[in-house]
Amino acid sequence: MSDPGPECAEAASRNQPVRTFARRLLPAGIVLWVTLVAIGLWFLWGYENAPGEAAKPPQQWPSVSRIQLGGSHPTLVMLAHPRCPCTRASIGELARVMAHGQGRLSAYVLFIKPAGLDDDWEHSDLWQSAAGIPGVIVVSDPDGVEARLFNAATSGQTVLYNTGGELIFSGGITGARGHHGDNAGESAIIAIVNAAVPERNQTAVFGCPLFNPTFECQVTLDERNQH
Repeated sequence: MSDPGPECAEAASRNQPVRTFARRLLPAGIVLWVTLVAIGLWFLWGYENAPGEAAKPPQQWPSVSRIQLGGSHPTLVMLAHPRCPCTRASIGELARVMAHGQGRLSAYVLFIKPAGLDDDWEHSDLWQSAAGIPGVIVVSDPDGVEARLFNAATSGQTVLYNTGGELIFSGGITGARGHHGDNAGESAIIAIVNAAVPERNQTAVFGCPLFNPTFECQVTLDERNQH
């Protein structure tokens, strides 16, 4: 076997610092990657757990509402944006509430429809999901007139009034943004419907703003310009 010679030894010597740098760079790259992932998860957790603006609904049922107050059962109204992905969980939890209610609850889901859009713009998959819940009546809310009557600001805002028109619950029925599962709002409504005393009658609401035109769930400028 021939001697590799001084040229090869010299080349190997020149490459040694590169290999050393690469070995040192790999751990640093791993640490950076883990740090970026942790930061991303922290921001995601913060977003999911950041509540929206809670409504300050009237203590008495608004007499000018075109929604009929139930005469024999409490009346639930959910104000929603048809394009809000967070509201999918709220609709899912509403289905659970209605299943526990066993026909002892009148329920409406009002989907806001900004002015100037097509007649069926609000008929999204969320509309279809809500309409598929037994006992739930889905209503279009042009320009958010009804949402304003209940002072709602966040998609998924839910209010509950008794047969005398008195407010008995206000808040959200999910535990976090887009989160399915047991939560204080859902439990409160189920308790009220079943003639029990709820632990609380007000909860945080998680969803997208109903009326902020710059928010991601709202109609885009391009979509508005098409009409």
